[in-house]
Amino acid sequence: MTQIDPNSPLDIIFVPAQTGNPIGTIVVLHGWGANHDDLGELVPYFKLPEYQFLFPNGTFDHEYSDTGKMWYSFTGAGQLNDRSLIQLATSREVLTTWIESLPDSTGIPLDRTWIAGFSQGGAMTLEIGLDLPVAGLIVMSGYLHQNRSQPPQAAPPVSIVHGRQDDVVPISAARKSQETLTQWGVDVQYQEFDMGHSIVPEVLEVVRNFVSK
Repeated sequence: MTQIDPNSPLDIIFVPAQTGNPIGTIVVLHGWGANHDDLGELVPYFKLPEYQFLFPNGTFDHEYSDTGKMWYSFTGAGQLNDRSLIQLATSREVLTTWIESLPDSTGIPLDRTWIAGFSQGGAMTLEIGLDLPVAGLIVMSGYLHQNRSQPPQAAPPVSIVHGRQDDVVPISAARKSQETLTQWGVDVQYQEFDMGHSIVPEVLEVVRNFVSK
């Protein structure tokens, strides 16, 4: 694992394609209190050797962990107070600008770039990705922010995967996200599994199929 751009405003782990020349880029956003190492360990299990992976660290230091990061202060799935709204706006701007610049640094166009995220990272995936011309969005145990009321102009397809026994982000948040996105005309693939707030092999298979197809 190496850094891709030392001048980036984000601390990023870059995992090159195992096959040499990548056919696509997958950006993966971690959850609240984790960091880019947390999901970086999953790369071999995605079984997507022709894709390069980018794992950015959260914009802010975590409030209760020396090693954790966050995209904004967590106040509940989809709920935002004044402080978290300010932090969310900062993370949105930083991530959007960075992702829009990726074709220049990776050589892969945005229409061959996927954004994926777990938990709060899944929420950020929807927050920025619905308005970007990327190939697709993958939301694992995530949610749609409740302050978002306007539908996107031309959203990419979205895959939502969630656990019925999730005690951090309730399954109701995932179902509400699916309902809202569908009403907005977004192409949504939705699947539930008997799991908690985690990533099990079945989830990785969903991600692999979504990207491959």
